[in-house]
Amino acid sequence: MAIHFTLDHHIATITIDRPERMNAMDAEHYAALSSAWERVRDDPEIRVAIITGAGEKSFSAGADLKSFLNQQAPLGELMLTQKNQLLNRGLEVWKPVVAAVNGYCIGGGMTLLLATDLRVCAEHATFSVSEVRRGVFPANGGTQRIAQQLPHPIAMELLLLGDTFDAPTALRWGLVNKVVKAAELMDTAHAYAQRLARNAPLAVQSAKELALRSRDVDLATGLRMEQMMLRLLQTSDDVVEGTKAFAEKRAPAFSGQ
Repeated sequence: MAIHFTLDHHIATITIDRPERMNAMDAEHYAALSSAWERVRDDPEIRVAIITGAGEKSFSAGADLKSFLNQQAPLGELMLTQKNQLLNRGLEVWKPVVAAVNGYCIGGGMTLLLATDLRVCAEHATFSVSEVRRGVFPANGGTQRIAQQLPHPIAMELLLLGDTFDAPTALRWGLVNKVVKAAELMDTAHAYAQRLARNAPLAVQSAKELALRSRDVDLATGLRMEQMMLRLLQTSDDVVEGTKAFAEKRAPAFSGQ
């Protein structure tokens, strides 16, 4: 299976390893990717994840369209909303996810990128959601997250025209955090991940969840959710450790408890 998973010092790295198909995925690869995301969600040893593609040509081209030709799923599959869930399809993963974009980020690769939190791309990376040119549209959150994360006219330009754009444009639009040389891509992604892993895990996950849920609730509800979550965190071992470390002028050793 060409979805590789490694874990080192609380950092999980998921690599889509199918460079001969531009790291596009068929049903089997999507199922394996779903399992990888579930492990990130459920394994207490994991504090942050990095997602990338193998090689230097492509992050991911999304679905391997050739593998899905003439293979329409039974209508009943439409009701299995939790089957083989993906990060961009709505799986709730509150641990931060860093994307390392090493080339083409198109179609489903782009919708995957939009579901991550911090994003680094190589100078030669290119981006697009060109599904409208094939008679469909970018699903798995494509139409939703693009409209949330980019200004309206830019989002509509991407969705309705399907044009390709380069790494400097992605940076200018705020779609990625950094553009680096290809040789520096993974080191930069790991530097982000290491900094994230050093922070208090429960606090990081709470902050991410509250920020994402704020899109779906009114301000008063969001403020109340903050109060309740903060009250819970104040009972954690990590708050005690963080306070002691500050007083003792040392780096905290958080446990996620």
